[in-house]
Amino acid sequence: MIQLSRRSLLAVTAVVDIALHARPTPVAAKALAARHELPPRHLETVLQALVRVGILKGVRGPRGGYELAKERRRITAGEIVRAAMQANADEALPPLPQSALVDVVIDPMMQQAMEAWLAKLDAVTVADLCREAEGRAATGKPAIDTDFTI
Repeated sequence: MIQLSRRSLLAVTAVVDIALHARPTPVAAKALAARHELPPRHLETVLQALVRVGILKGVRGPRGGYELAKERRRITAGEIVRAAMQANADEALPPLPQSALVDVVIDPMMQQAMEAWLAKLDAVTVADLCREAEGRAATGKPAIDTDFTI
């Protein structure tokens, strides 16, 4: 079973949280970290990776933070995971095994599985995830009980 890396899970969570909370002002990394009980230093590298690929944009200043760089419906979970995986690739990792078994059998099979998995994630947009969060009251915002009775 392919599991989302911690960095990928954090990246998807951050983007959806920002999509839900960035109006009318950008979301500060500290507020985002507090909502998800994370140390801000872990979050900042992921947020910067998402800025570099154009998913988020950073807003400077005292009321700065992060907001979506494009519409919710134009950002897919697959795009976010790819950005997180690229940020992971920049870290120092142990060397990969070198053998004919890896080159001819295992690596091609793993690549095929990864491509299929990412294709499924490409079908899920941030708008879909926001709708799901709002429908399940998992936004971190207090529910607004609107009553139009006069």
